[in-house]
Amino acid sequence: MSPSHAKNGTLPILIAIVCGMTLGLVYPEVAIDMKLFSDTFIKTLGLLMPFLLFVLVSTGIAGLNREHKHPNVTYRIVLYFQLMSVAALVFGIAAGLLFNLDNTAVFAYAPTPNVPEKLLHELSWLSISSSIYRVLTQSLLLQVMLLAVVCGLLLTRGGAFSDRCLGWLESGVQMMFLLLRIILKFAPLAAFGAMAFVVGKYGLSSVMPLLKFIVVIYLACGLFVILVFATITRMVGVKLSRLIIYLKEELLLVTFTGSSMAALPGLIGKLEALGCDSQLVRLILTTGYTFNLSGTNLYLTTALMFLAQLAGVDITAPQLLEVLLICLFTSLGATSVAGSALFTLIATLSILQLVPLEGVGLLLGVERLMKCRSLTNVLGNGVACLAICRWQNSIDREALNREFADLK
Repeated sequence: MSPSHAKNGTLPILIAIVCGMTLGLVYPEVAIDMKLFSDTFIKTLGLLMPFLLFVLVSTGIAGLNREHKHPNVTYRIVLYFQLMSVAALVFGIAAGLLFNLDNTAVFAYAPTPNVPEKLLHELSWLSISSSIYRVLTQSLLLQVMLLAVVCGLLLTRGGAFSDRCLGWLESGVQMMFLLLRIILKFAPLAAFGAMAFVVGKYGLSSVMPLLKFIVVIYLACGLFVILVFATITRMVGVKLSRLIIYLKEELLLVTFTGSSMAALPGLIGKLEALGCDSQLVRLILTTGYTFNLSGTNLYLTTALMFLAQLAGVDITAPQLLEVLLICLFTSLGATSVAGSALFTLIATLSILQLVPLEGVGLLLGVERLMKCRSLTNVLGNGVACLAICRWQNSIDREALNREFADLK
């Protein structure tokens, strides 16, 4: 997606948002039914995501290995993503503790009595093992990613047949981008449906009981962006504010559709225009949409601390370590598809058994307000692409300076 295409789509989205909010206020019964538009849009993107990830990852790995100009890039990508995951999870825990989200226990909860300590320890390790198994066997995107990695490595063997296969996959990339551009033409309709549903069903004041949680999530994401992302971009030699302005169309699209996937074509095009190596851009962004979700990780631990405080549960230091380790595994099953963060939270609570699972119902009313989560995910992947490309000495500084100089 070209930058001009993204700019042309900004005004219709803003108009659709105003129309959706107006309908929600005037005819709330009708507005609730508009949810069908946003759900259909998100589900369609979700169906395309496995195919898009496969062609992008496989061609990216094949291109990197054939050109032999990016040694150790896989290890660096994994190291960077894991450091970001740990940082986001720890940041979320700290936000829950420092802001002291709620002192009042809304529902009582206590662990199962008369269970020996040794047995609880063994069960926790069994939970970790079963969590890893579930992530590997039930996450379709993770399976697709592994298959794409294997396919990309096989394509590096060379030969005429491998060259033809790589050409077919490259054509597949262009076809998928074309299909995505067609689908994104319906983004204003999806934004209209999403805003109409939220305002019509919950009203403008319906989320007041959870206002404190919403404020803390947004503050946590904002501080993470300022303290972590800004530091990384400064090391790259780029101002974070300039990058945000440069990616404003993609961020706006994510804000009002609720889908990080919608920004992927635009992100790839803009980061390539900044002078980042095209093969690295494909590999980092597509894998980042599954393994580098800083916003989702922040939400995961902050929400867990919030529910623990509502339940009157005091989490000890050893339990905080257990929370961190379990979240590292369960977060592997998260994706950029809308709603996956809530499912990941449910899976985490089921494993930890520290907080009653029914407490998640309190978060359903504000799930569609967690825009900061998706925005942090998308911005984090853009920062990761710049950082790793800089690490690999694969950025054209002249192109980068030229693109930023053209910003208005």
